[in-house]
Amino acid sequence: MIKQPEKYQDFNDPQAHPRYTGIATFFRVPASQQLDDADIGIVGVPFDGGVTNRSGTRHGPRAVRDQSTLLRRINAITKIAPFASARVRDLGDCWIEQPYEIQGALKEIETFYRTVTTAGIVPLSVGGDHAISLPILRAVAANGPVGMVHIDAHCDTGDDYMGSRFHHGAPFRRAVEEGLLDPNRVIQIGIRGTTNDPDMWGFSQRSGMRVLPMEEFDDKGWRFAAEEARRIVGDGPAYLTFDIDSLDPSQAPGTGTPEAGGITALQALRLLRALRGIDFVGGDLVEVSPPFDVGSITAFNGASILFEILCLLAEALEARRAR
Repeated sequence: MIKQPEKYQDFNDPQAHPRYTGIATFFRVPASQQLDDADIGIVGVPFDGGVTNRSGTRHGPRAVRDQSTLLRRINAITKIAPFASARVRDLGDCWIEQPYEIQGALKEIETFYRTVTTAGIVPLSVGGDHAISLPILRAVAANGPVGMVHIDAHCDTGDDYMGSRFHHGAPFRRAVEEGLLDPNRVIQIGIRGTTNDPDMWGFSQRSGMRVLPMEEFDDKGWRFAAEEARRIVGDGPAYLTFDIDSLDPSQAPGTGTPEAGGITALQALRLLRALRGIDFVGGDLVEVSPPFDVGSITAFNGASILFEILCLLAEALEARRAR
């Protein structure tokens, strides 16, 4: 370090530097391309080839990285200090060499994540559109199906759309079909919005997923949603996926498929904190689209949510080590 602190020794930790300084990494953690010095790897996936309407989420990882530098080291509510309990590294981006052929692109993502998970690293990802969750799950669930807490405005269990079965509205149908998800251990929270098909999300119910629509969330609250998530997911390994369009558009305008009447940022943070104790083995934040953002509010709220997911992953990792 060329610049050495003289008065404030806490500045020996780059995460304590003034937040407007330095090269942006996720939460100002070390950037690394090594697989032997990371417990949790944060990865950007700048891919939006699965978007069905408004593109732009390929720019999401960079925007969330930048906004994440505003966050600090300790969760003031849960007291979790993820950077103290685990070696958290920014592993860079899983950039796509051939992004215009979607199944090939998803295979590239899968190969990247198999390398990460084989090294024993817990992946935390930032999209990109929601199609990226499928290839990540192919790696995370390589040894057997996992449960999932899915927070979103949409179930993303659609099927063929304009000639493709692989897009951001279908990853979890494909994941069930491929044996990556145990649908009886999946809960989908915050579902709402208009549709052209009255059976648009019928696959979720028929396969055994618990769909908790936004109206039920609003009536019963975030505590009830968290209790339901614990009941459904149980004690087994689980994945956490958070689509930023689950938030109300007033708090997340920068997304491709906004739906009126969503979760507030505060409700989302409290919901996530109430999921402590679930055995999360990976997670992602998707669908931040900077071209539609206003004042970086979506990217900032996304970074704040990402920190809560990181805290959950770090605590779950610590619990597995203690067994």
